[in-house]
Amino acid sequence: MFKNLNKDFPASVVVFFVAIPLCLGIALASGAPLFSGLIAGIVGGIVVGSISGASLGVSGPAAGLAAIVLVAISSLGGYENFLLAVVLAGVIQILFGFLKAGIIGYYFPNSVIKGMLTGIGIIIVLKQIPHFFGYDDDPQGDWAFFQVDGQNTFSEIINSVNNISPGATLIAIIGMAILILWEAVLSKKGKFFKLVQGPLVAVVVGIVYYLVTRDSETMGISADHLVNVPVPDSFDSFMGQFTTPSFKMIGNPQIWITAFTIALVASLETLLSVEAIDKLDPHKRTTPTNRELFAQGTGNMVSGLIGGLPVTQVIVRSSANVQSGGQTKMSAIIHGFLLLISVVIIPNILNYIPLSVLAAILFLVGYKLAKPSLFINMYKAGWKQFVPFIVTIVGIIFGDLLIGISLGLVVGVFVILIKSYQNSYFLHIENVENGSKTVKMRLAEEVTFINKGAILKELNNLDENSYLVMDVSKTRYLDSDIIEILDDFKIKAEEKNINIKIVSERGTVENPDSYQQFFNLDKKPA
Repeated sequence: MFKNLNKDFPASVVVFFVAIPLCLGIALASGAPLFSGLIAGIVGGIVVGSISGASLGVSGPAAGLAAIVLVAISSLGGYENFLLAVVLAGVIQILFGFLKAGIIGYYFPNSVIKGMLTGIGIIIVLKQIPHFFGYDDDPQGDWAFFQVDGQNTFSEIINSVNNISPGATLIAIIGMAILILWEAVLSKKGKFFKLVQGPLVAVVVGIVYYLVTRDSETMGISADHLVNVPVPDSFDSFMGQFTTPSFKMIGNPQIWITAFTIALVASLETLLSVEAIDKLDPHKRTTPTNRELFAQGTGNMVSGLIGGLPVTQVIVRSSANVQSGGQTKMSAIIHGFLLLISVVIIPNILNYIPLSVLAAILFLVGYKLAKPSLFINMYKAGWKQFVPFIVTIVGIIFGDLLIGISLGLVVGVFVILIKSYQNSYFLHIENVENGSKTVKMRLAEEVTFINKGAILKELNNLDENSYLVMDVSKTRYLDSDIIEILDDFKIKAEEKNINIKIVSERGTVENPDSYQQFFNLDKKPA
């Protein structure tokens, strides 16, 4: 993990700056103490990051659980009772891991996963517009379309345009210019500009701007447009921010119902994030999902025991990690330590950071998740990919993550039912000893995203120096999800010196440069 520290540390700094307002904002949206969000972020980074097998995933408090937490704190009769439900949710998640429930994550089609990433990217951009202009009525981390103040995502944007804060907007524009200049030009000029990330420079400039202009009525930034980390005035007051669960309520059925709800939703969001971030991973590594459930369960137990919110693997911070060049889970772990050190040593300095600068950072994260070129590529892939993709995006924007995923999955299954012709899928593997190990894999007539988990498992189990003969000559329909798996596996095959021979009606080829081109996806399958 330490050999990539020169890339992991700068990435962890970016994730740290993204995590601070999200941890605080999600706690505020959840009706929980602000410090509970920071506890969850610290635990998600250090505890979950250490146990997890995810290379790039980052865990922390999740916006998708905010509504559940808000209702649970009230219905369970207090925050201490709610913390007991978080601890029990962790136990249930560990049980999920032992029962190997992580396999569920492989049964979501790529069109839905890409729609999820794109939808979240769009929401990030829409939700950051008010913060960019210095209008902060909606807390960071509240991704819901309908807000608790009676507004919605679009009405909040209109209100922000009518209530622009000149100082906050100016430093946001300056921060955006720094980020673009750093990424497009300076990062290519030398090692210094790769080690010191643009977001760090933008934040420092934002702090300096606030300190210089805070006495100006026109160009200054008011306190409600700044990060708001709790600042204890003594060691005792700092320790007083930690809360322990009330174990005497363990016999209350409502506690167990809440615990199971948190465990189920948190596990599903984690598995979705794992699938999405593995797709973004440049090295196409595969996260062990059952181990991830075990890590998340352990994190929730620890977080609940010391007063934190429930944690999941979260896409926004994980995406920022990928886009900032993170290579291993050290970036997630270091970001947790940065959160811990900052709230202990420099909470006052953190409270000088303008939210509009952090909005500029999140703007770029959102844009990279929802690039216009992705819509074009999905449209070219055909209606079977495009329709579930769009439905998922719309569901996420106007509902929430789980609504969008559910709608996209229903449409995806309907599309597969149309194309599958009720044919089963069979996988045949034959080992032939002939100097080197030859593995023969024959695909059935109909191969869909439902089969990608089994195929991915077999590909990952191939030994080094193997020779894979994949026979698709009898395959009438090969889902683009499977072809993407092959393209993703190409990188790992090169690293393990695995040669691949494809036998099909189109011809025979060894180690094709692009499986997408070989199978000619632009043509309608037979």
